[in-house]
Amino acid sequence: MTICAAIQMASGPQVSANLLEAEKQIAEAVKAGAKLVALPENFAIMGMNEYDKVKVSEQDGNGPIQDFLAATAKKYGIWVIGGTMPMQATAPNKVRAACLIYNEQGERVARYDKVHLFDVSVPDTAEEYRESDSVEAGDASCVIDTPFGRLGVAVCYDLRFPEFFRPMTRQGLDILAIPSAFTAKTGAAHWEVLLRARAIENLCYVIAPNQGGFHMNGRQTYGHSMVIDPWGVVLDCYKTGPGFVSAEVDKSRLEKTRLSFPVLEHRRFFCE
Repeated sequence: MTICAAIQMASGPQVSANLLEAEKQIAEAVKAGAKLVALPENFAIMGMNEYDKVKVSEQDGNGPIQDFLAATAKKYGIWVIGGTMPMQATAPNKVRAACLIYNEQGERVARYDKVHLFDVSVPDTAEEYRESDSVEAGDASCVIDTPFGRLGVAVCYDLRFPEFFRPMTRQGLDILAIPSAFTAKTGAAHWEVLLRARAIENLCYVIAPNQGGFHMNGRQTYGHSMVIDPWGVVLDCYKTGPGFVSAEVDKSRLEKTRLSFPVLEHRRFFCE
């Protein structure tokens, strides 16, 4: 069994301050025994406007945010799922929302670029988001081998597209990490039910680090970071403000659940 952790933050516009907070929470999670730690979406910056992140975007393989993730993974001897950070895109006024994964040696082992972009007017509020104005979408999923099982990654709005996850199960998905920055309104309505649905229908563990609190740009995020087991049970939840949740990922429990309730073997239609 392995203890995994989901870090919750209320990130602001200063990258250096956010990295200090991220390491503080990671250190506490490591004290609790975590060997796999996931940061939330936009952990390194939530700017005063959507284009602030373009100003601090990094070239692939070079930059202070990437250096931080690599150094932190090596320092604490853990696997780090780096939420999302702004990576340079093809278009000069946009970024890729990149989730970078590092092993305990500080080596980068995977990159996932957020596929589904949040272009939404939130019902019954004045909130409107056009993520595609400043973010360039990715076009591929990510499932990799880790010491803890086969790990898949998705980001925030990806959560609403169940067909995105079904092919991951054919790639041996055991653990699904979903770094997010769900709004307070949509989070209260849908966050937990969507996370539990993804865990239940794919018979996998879900690690869901979320932004949680009030941000300097006036935005409020929902928090409630969670770890969920393959039966849909919420193993731990942290409601609001900076902190973390942790729980055991038990490969034998996962295998027992799949053996006794073989939903994945009963599928008759497949998403490619």
